Amino acid sequence: MEKLVSSWYCDKTLPQSYIFPPETRPGKHIIPRCNTIPVVDLSKALEHDRTNIVQQILMASQEFGFFQVINHGVSENLFNDTMNVFKEFFEMPAVDKAHIYSEDPKKPCRLYTSRPDNDTERVHLWRDCLKHPCHPLEECIKIWPEKPTRYRDTVAAYSIEAKKLGLRILELVAEGLGLESGYFGDKLSESPILSVNHYPPCPDPSLTLGVSKHSDPNLITILHQGDVRGLQVLKDGEWIGVEPLRNAFVVNIGHQLQIISNNKLKSAEHRAVTNSTIARTTAALFISPSDDCIIEPVKSLNDADDSQLYRAFQYKEFLRHYISVMGDTESCLERYKLA
Repeated sequence: MEKLVSSWYCDKTLPQSYIFPPETRPGKHIIPRCNTIPVVDLSKALEHDRTNIVQQILMASQEFGFFQVINHGVSENLFNDTMNVFKEFFEMPAVDKAHIYSEDPKKPCRLYTSRPDNDTERVHLWRDCLKHPCHPLEECIKIWPEKPTRYRDTVAAYSIEAKKLGLRILELVAEGLGLESGYFGDKLSESPILSVNHYPPCPDPSLTLGVSKHSDPNLITILHQGDVRGLQVLKDGEWIGVEPLRNAFVVNIGHQLQIISNNKLKSAEHRAVTNSTIARTTAALFISPSDDCIIEPVKSLNDADDSQLYRAFQYKEFLRHYISVMGDTESCLERYKLA
């Protein structure tokens, strides 16, 4: 528990173990707020504008790998209540969180700091993380935190709605790619995992990161980023900030969707920076395939001028490799590319 950043960050200078090499530090330069990452109004997908919304999602997934969604069907009360519960969890006394804390990366529900295996890393991340599976919900909920007392009921309702939203977006993606309805259902999206990151105020945000540069290994991610800035996306070699919008989710493409689409969609690299004045809490629902799910490009997306770019593999194989290369985008995709 004493390793948690939130347990010791007050009134301290930044420890050497949290200082990133100069080439990967965020530095003091101002990252522009990005008003160009598309904002998709999902309510229009229920109307005559559905074809246009499908194209907006495809274009955003090709150009940025990121977009935000509004009017998404998740109630504002649930949206706000869930974030409040997450904040309450991290604000609880250490004694109430001690039984959830673990340094064992194989424990399915745990509170930890920095990366899943922080004893082997050279530089620590400025974050604490609560992570747990959400499927099958009736079993997983038994290992979730018991405090705050409304955690299980609130987060269960949220995880159901967030996954529904993810499947709805995947259905629009399938439509845009010319795939049959329900293509991304069943094993391809069977295993949602919730990751709640907490970034306390940092003594020197220019020297460290909350999350280092990476792309997500899963299918698609539904992010509740709260109302504090910190998410940055790499586009054309430049970092751009993703502006928090009220009651909006950030959606990003994972490696599996890039591979299945045969590079028609892209999993963009992103990171989280810290700030010196206010804590930031975010919640990502990683919609993931089952471990034994076979991943490969959809054959129908390969035309005469567009050969298959990746070999078939089991998702658990990809995940093991992703962890072994610490999420390095080029390294984790290279192994599965066809010559």
